[in-house]
Amino acid sequence: MTREITLSRAVNEAIAEEMRRDPSIILLGEDVAEAGTPFKVLSGLVEEFGTDRIIDTPISEPGFMGIAVGAAMTGLRPIVDLMFGDFLYLVMDQLCNQAAKTHYMSGGKLNVPLVLRTNMGATRRSAAQHSQSLQALVAHIPGLKVAMPSSAYEAKGLMKTAIRDNNPVVIFEDKLMYNDKAPVPEEEYLIPFGQAHIKREGRDVTLVATSSMVQVAEAAADTLSREGISAEIIDPRTIVPLDEETILRSVRKTSRAIVIDEGHQSYGVTAEIAARISEKAFYHLDAPVIRMGAMDVPVPFSPALEDITVPNAAGVADNARKICRGELIHAA
Repeated sequence: MTREITLSRAVNEAIAEEMRRDPSIILLGEDVAEAGTPFKVLSGLVEEFGTDRIIDTPISEPGFMGIAVGAAMTGLRPIVDLMFGDFLYLVMDQLCNQAAKTHYMSGGKLNVPLVLRTNMGATRRSAAQHSQSLQALVAHIPGLKVAMPSSAYEAKGLMKTAIRDNNPVVIFEDKLMYNDKAPVPEEEYLIPFGQAHIKREGRDVTLVATSSMVQVAEAAADTLSREGISAEIIDPRTIVPLDEETILRSVRKTSRAIVIDEGHQSYGVTAEIAARISEKAFYHLDAPVIRMGAMDVPVPFSPALEDITVPNAAGVADNARKICRGELIHAA
């Protein structure tokens, strides 16, 4: 049986179910016990599991991330709540130099089964230091897995998989999607990493979209369908590992591709996926692969400016029309 629940509730359920299953799982971060985090995602967990397992920390991201890495190396399975994705910069040594490399540097003798859950996304009027989408930073580091759920269904299934993984995993949740509802099974399920989802089948153009950009792609596809253009939508779900084969199979069918991600466009997720398509499906392409990411500017506080810095459905539809007509798209 399924019911419609919010993405926030799906994450909460996943963590609670896993903590009931495995007593070695702990959760730590700022305000996770008393306040249930600023977005209230973790509300109710401390009442069930107590402060020995739901642990409020001081405002010291490097400190509690280091504690989590040590705990993971010595038998626990920590979930670290990082209040804003922008704070990744504060934990890069612990995450990228320690957690990501320990298994390799120990010759496989040590594991770091740690989940770092944080958020991403602009257009929430939170300005330049609380609105960034930094998934490309950690995707660049060997030893880390990176998941980007696009709905409540993906959020729950990917979280449960991440908690059971013996490697460090970073999960980015779009903060604007916490109240979005989607059908989620009542029974247990997991979503394997590296398994993309074909959200919509089409024949004319492939839209590869991550996180909330899946909804942007769906809105664009609805518009295009009324004009006789059939768009296929691929949700990678995880960017590390990346399900190349599903993406390439789609592009070989449609012969056109647009890659959409809310991170900055230069040197980002869109560039990586576009490069792989160009390298491995070049002779199937009828048009250059188009990248659509956030503008390469700090996220503005001004609503009028902020809204134009990230990809939108109208822009995706316009680019799809152009490549389907054989028109040249000029770089921004």
